[in-house]
Amino acid sequence: MSTPASDILIIGGGVAGLTLALEVADHLSVTLVRPKQDDQGASRWAQGGIAAVLSPDDCLDDHVRDTLIAGDGLCDEEAVRFTVSHGPEAIQWLIDRGVPFTLDPDPQARYPYHLTREGGHNARRIIHADDATGRAVVDTLVSSVTAHPRITQRSDLTIVNLLQDAKGRCIGAQGVDSSQRRQLLFAQHTVLATGGASGLYRHTTTPSPSSGEGMIMAAELGASLCNLEFQQFHPTCLYDPHGPAFLISEAVRGEGGHLLDETGHRFMPDLDPRAELAPRDVVARAIDAHIQQGTLGHVWLDIRHLGQAAIRHHFPTILTHCASRGIDITRQPIPVVPAAHYSCGGVATDHVGATQVANLYAIGETAYTGLHGANRMASNSLLECLVYARSCAQHILASPKHARETVTQETVSPPPLTPDAPFDAKQLDRYRHTMRSIMSQHVSIVRSDQGLEAARRALAALSDEWESNESAKAHPESIRFQQALALAKMTVMAAAKRHESRGLHYSKDWPRPALDTQPSWIKLDDLV
Repeated sequence: MSTPASDILIIGGGVAGLTLALEVADHLSVTLVRPKQDDQGASRWAQGGIAAVLSPDDCLDDHVRDTLIAGDGLCDEEAVRFTVSHGPEAIQWLIDRGVPFTLDPDPQARYPYHLTREGGHNARRIIHADDATGRAVVDTLVSSVTAHPRITQRSDLTIVNLLQDAKGRCIGAQGVDSSQRRQLLFAQHTVLATGGASGLYRHTTTPSPSSGEGMIMAAELGASLCNLEFQQFHPTCLYDPHGPAFLISEAVRGEGGHLLDETGHRFMPDLDPRAELAPRDVVARAIDAHIQQGTLGHVWLDIRHLGQAAIRHHFPTILTHCASRGIDITRQPIPVVPAAHYSCGGVATDHVGATQVANLYAIGETAYTGLHGANRMASNSLLECLVYARSCAQHILASPKHARETVTQETVSPPPLTPDAPFDAKQLDRYRHTMRSIMSQHVSIVRSDQGLEAARRALAALSDEWESNESAKAHPESIRFQQALALAKMTVMAAAKRHESRGLHYSKDWPRPALDTQPSWIKLDDLV
């Protein structure tokens, strides 16, 4: 079954996908494939805010410098300057759309909205909506998208593959609907906004994280992936072995939160002059080391000294959520652990989101733009979503319109897909759990040559076992697992080739940075 062709097909409904849809819909027909529940994507769970130079006391060069420092020598400076310079106008676009950012109550404030500070930033430049910025932005943009007559939303679809014509151009995507019927969606331009790969790990900051399926879909068509080894672990995720994931925002430390070991000692000032405001890779490794040395399985994040009024004012969402889990953060420190949070690598793109595959674009966390380097600085993620979605939109709108070629199910050969095949969901869950355990054990915050080799062998054995199992190979969920498994193996390969410690990639065997380092490029064919 196929649908009428759209000018643009957007796969993913977070901030990047929603922004792009709104920017082009006045001129092009848009099909937006997004989950029925907004909380399935990472955007909605972003708490801290969006980094941009907004205060007259701040400057673009400072934001650029801070980003380059956090990226530990692997940022593309041109990409950093491009992103930072377009930040203020992107924020103004959100304000004009009605996003309810938190106002600064100080009548003498130099900027009307409250700006907080987070790790790696030398100034207050994080605009936010209390401690639920992602939710505020997503809700506002969804309302506008729903009201737009030229945007067709499809929340009943799961995309499994991209479609490619005989000339190598991307012409749309293949998926299944809620009735398990195959659907082909054709488009002149296809944009991946599918999120990162935190779902490759057992513990994440998002309840329903993607596992990099969009990255592999692009790679299957010939796109290059870059810097997969740089998986960011957020230093502070609520520790609750029996409950769902919940992020404790960077802003909690930005407003003065202290990290304590199990004896109550504040340990970050001993390790870094920036203390709790050091970049995330530094803080995550410090927490991980103290967890390994202790017996609790977590450290403490303490904000009791801020006082009840400040806590209730700045962190109402965190306060309410922790209370629902039996923790009064005005009286108790918060138990926290690092958890997989953000993929700094992804599908290689240029400043307009274009990939190496004609008519295929990638924006947001699924893309590698060069902005983040070896470590993403706090609150640069939503900034990247906004800036590159808007630049991608401008590029597509300025592209010459060619006569649309007639493409039907009869003239394209989509990859095999059998939605109605027998399917053992419990068995697949066991395979996913095994994959995630391998990645969490060997390809996490601290790595070693021995551990990466163990991961390579274990993933290869898992792949062999999967291939020997003949059940439902063409079932949509089976295909998605195969894609995640392929990305896991590519991540291990990229990590094993990096003979240094840099940013988020820390190796006990290569503890120092190399003198000459480059981004790590990889293609799907490299697995063969």
